[in-house]
Amino acid sequence: MSVIYKPTGMAREYSPYALNLYIGCSHRCKYCYAPHTLQRKDEDYFGVPSPRKDILKYLEKDLRQNVYKEQILLSFVGDVYCNNADDSRTTRAALQLLNEYNAPVAVLSKGGSRMLRDLDVFKAFGDRITVGTTLTFMDESKSREWEPFASLPEERLETLKILHDNGIKTFASFEPTIEPAESLKLIERTLADDSVDHYKIGKINHCGDADKWQDWRQYLIDCTALLRTANKQVYYKFCLRRLAPDVALTKQEKNPDEYIVKA
Repeated sequence: MSVIYKPTGMAREYSPYALNLYIGCSHRCKYCYAPHTLQRKDEDYFGVPSPRKDILKYLEKDLRQNVYKEQILLSFVGDVYCNNADDSRTTRAALQLLNEYNAPVAVLSKGGSRMLRDLDVFKAFGDRITVGTTLTFMDESKSREWEPFASLPEERLETLKILHDNGIKTFASFEPTIEPAESLKLIERTLADDSVDHYKIGKINHCGDADKWQDWRQYLIDCTALLRTANKQVYYKFCLRRLAPDVALTKQEKNPDEYIVKA
């Protein structure tokens, strides 16, 4: 049983490979696509998740049998640093296994300072790891409305800064963007902090007529103005690019694998 898999569709834009350690999440984000993807009711998905059965055994077997040279994302289903049943011990053990087998890894979480428990493990990877967080709102009340039990924006920003200052390659995911004005404030903050190496920028999806919510073309223009001036690595997701086909982007800004970590 291979537990490391190749994602498809919009998920593929994030990483060539992925690994899901838990099924479920405690954050209860309003925009979460996982319950629908897994064909589960919200009450059966949101809660305090436990690790997938025998996940570490299957992961080690997978790593013994296969060599991974391109990054493996943790994770698309659930958050490996949410409030889970084993206090993220499975996350730590999985990272140690991945490092032992020299696999490159990307970690995406809204767990804030919980991620810092494994700072020593992140450091052990050297340049084979990138650690990021999803940024949606500067406004705490809006963050609580959309992501009730995830860490607050300031905690996520502070965590990115600590990671970056400790020599960890960092990234920020601006998908979903719900209110462009909020996302632009967050981009400006991370540029001022110099806390993010790579930006992934999209928009809200899986949520009614989201394409009509905002002026997505202007958002793309505003993002390019900020990030090009700062000479930052950035990837613009297709969901955003397709709504502004006349906005000229570089080859790097349209290549999802341009800045992934590799072995």
